Amino acid sequence: MIQNKLWIGLLIGLLVPFVGYALLLTIYDQFDAMGWTSSIGFSANFRVRTLGVIAICLNLIPLNLFQRRRFGEAVRGIAVMTVIYAIAWVIYFGNTFFK
Repeated sequence: MIQNKLWIGLLIGLLVPFVGYALLLTIYDQFDAMGWTSSIGFSANFRVRTLGVIAICLNLIPLNLFQRRRFGEAVRGIAVMTVIYAIAWVIYFGNTFFK
């Protein structure tokens, strides 16, 4: 049973985007191998940036589930990790926004 602990929220908030990004990248590579995708007209790191944002947004799923169960401490942990991931994303890709 999942408990209402901050460290559990931090762990889930860390793992969900990490695993989600790996799965999304694998799926996208499979689509690319089958010829279903094209990178014509997109910037060089469009795929990495977009999959990163989607992976970060995957934290909304456990956040919503824990909020419904009134797990305030776990929700706080997930929210903290989401903000850390978002800040890291902006720092890493921020210089490519206005090119």
